[in-house]
Amino acid sequence: MRQLPLLLAGLTLVAGIALQPTRARACGGFFCDNSQPVNQAAERIIFSQDADGEVTALIQIQYQGEAERFAWMLPVQGVPEVGVSSDAAFLRLQQATNPTYRMNVTVEGECAEADFSRGPFAAGGADAGAAGFDASAAADAGPVAVLDEGSVGPYDFVIVSVRPDTEDPAEEAITWLTDNGYDVSDFGGDLLRPYLAAGMNLLAFRLTKGNAAGSIRPVRISFGVGVPSIPLRPTAVAASDDMGVLVWVLGDHRAVPANYRSLEINEAILNWFSPGSNYDAVVTQAANEAGGQGFVTEMAGDASPLEDALWQEFEQNQWDGIAAADYTGRHDQLISDSLRFQSFDGALDVYRRHLDVPEGLDGDVFYACIGCYLDRLGSDIEGFDPAAFVTDFEEGVIAPMADTAALFADRYVTRLYTTMSADEMTMDPIFDFNQDLGDHDRNHVAERIIECDSGVSQFEAPWRTILPSGETVRGSGNSWPIGMDDMPANRRVRRVGTEGEGEIIEDNVASIRSALADNNARNPRRTFVPGVAGGGGCSAAGGAGGLATLAFLGLGLVVARRRKAQG
Repeated sequence: MRQLPLLLAGLTLVAGIALQPTRARACGGFFCDNSQPVNQAAERIIFSQDADGEVTALIQIQYQGEAERFAWMLPVQGVPEVGVSSDAAFLRLQQATNPTYRMNVTVEGECAEADFSRGPFAAGGADAGAAGFDASAAADAGPVAVLDEGSVGPYDFVIVSVRPDTEDPAEEAITWLTDNGYDVSDFGGDLLRPYLAAGMNLLAFRLTKGNAAGSIRPVRISFGVGVPSIPLRPTAVAASDDMGVLVWVLGDHRAVPANYRSLEINEAILNWFSPGSNYDAVVTQAANEAGGQGFVTEMAGDASPLEDALWQEFEQNQWDGIAAADYTGRHDQLISDSLRFQSFDGALDVYRRHLDVPEGLDGDVFYACIGCYLDRLGSDIEGFDPAAFVTDFEEGVIAPMADTAALFADRYVTRLYTTMSADEMTMDPIFDFNQDLGDHDRNHVAERIIECDSGVSQFEAPWRTILPSGETVRGSGNSWPIGMDDMPANRRVRRVGTEGEGEIIEDNVASIRSALADNNARNPRRTFVPGVAGGGGCSAAGGAGGLATLAFLGLGLVVARRRKAQG
């Protein structure tokens, strides 16, 4: 199934748009042949609201298919500034902010030696008038007017408006874009009409001729004053079940989902031995319990350290050295020096524009390993302009990384995550800021105490684990005893606004503790009885009487063995 990306506007807000605060929104969709599905990875968006309240959105586009079939469209307010970012920046950001779950392990007592043989968009300007149809531009151009167009990175783009008095503005827009090389014919007019009726314009992207699908990279769209919002209805057209939505919001304070629920997941059902194996499932279950409209806050805190994580000072110094050097007669050295950035978005496109394939080599082979053939290029490459190469590399490769990192300077960042299916995409999430909420640590640590005795190996011994929430989970061996269906996935669900800690609308703490008590009763602390067959014994659930019986039998066995030895 093909997938439409989550990008920024709100169908549900259209009817009351005049009565609501201005919101930075946009919406988006991939349009491609049904036989060429889009990658079903999480949608990733970075929102940044600066000190003046202006919003910038960075949207990672994921597409798999033929380059000529790629097109992407967003309803926007006004005429936003369009640029590109870098997948490398998103990768570094995700790695630096991923939640972690680990257990500190201590051992009580002394266990037996282990027997290993047994195995174990969102656009929204402050000037609402800018969003309307440009009548003067349309006077001689028919029902569709071009407000802006150009090329950024691997894309051609166009921003158009449609006359509101046209019989069907949505069909006019689709026809015009299709006729002008934007393959949006699969996008139904029903999804566009509410946006156009609200006076929004359309921003459409396609790959510049000659660019392959592998050139696709995140886009950067700068809007006016507003708050971030994600549109969902366009995405629902072809969304996969439980599609991940990962959002970073930069501002002065911690961000909250203003019209969605804030979810506090129940960490007792997380598999602490392998958290990655069911983390997504826990979030999905938590979101489903909230009607599909809730976000988990995965981290919140000072964003400044992330600036260096995305673009490190030594990298900038390396590039500054390259940009300032004289490479006259040393063309091969310039190419060699630049290869330290070859993994960044846009680098391959720059090499293709400036370097011809050496005679006798296949182009794909050459561009896949330019460093392997520097001797074939020589120190004075015919037709190569070092200054033009450096300028192109700076604008297309280095600046998008540095500019993305700069958004994190002296800001506060909140990372939120959820999963959604098409039938849950009925309300556009809006993110606002709450100065009363504190930081949220992305690192979660539990304390696991292994309860050893000489009758059981450490890998089989019972244990107790104290969760960050304070609850205790008992189990044994190396398997987590609690399943996804044993208790709620949400510890608490809140409705949080711009002040205070929010209203608790669902509190499952009591039921979770009751279920944990049942689990712990099934996994009691082991009582070792020396000499019992099998090397040890357990007080299963028999209380003091059961223990006395086991002890008595154990004593009898010892006496019998001694008498036999004497005989």
